[in-house]
Amino acid sequence: MVRAGRIVAQCVLVGEQRPFISALVTLDHEELVLWGKAKGLGELSLAQAAVHPEVIAEIQQYVDTANLTVSKAESIRKFVVLDAEFTEASGHLTSSLKLKRQSVLDQFEDRIQEFYSK
Repeated sequence: MVRAGRIVAQCVLVGEQRPFISALVTLDHEELVLWGKAKGLGELSLAQAAVHPEVIAEIQQYVDTANLTVSKAESIRKFVVLDAEFTEASGHLTSSLKLKRQSVLDQFEDRIQEFYSK
């Protein structure tokens, strides 16, 4: 359901063998540009958007909506917006554009650890 959000490209859930569910979120750059202009934010880069309070709030709305459909144990408790895109060239997608989950988890392990170290 988070992926259905207008500015979201991908959402990878993390939680296996962990105390709660967290998520890595990437942004759809084309939609982000349109959304940013409509919000009066101008054209945000992925790096700017990943830390922009209005972008974070928008993603939080998507997460909140998704969490309404699952139990508390299955809900997303923390998320991070990545300043990267998952592409075939980056090694995150197959040639048929399917997500290589392990590749994503391996590359962003440090970000994932931040969820659980606090």
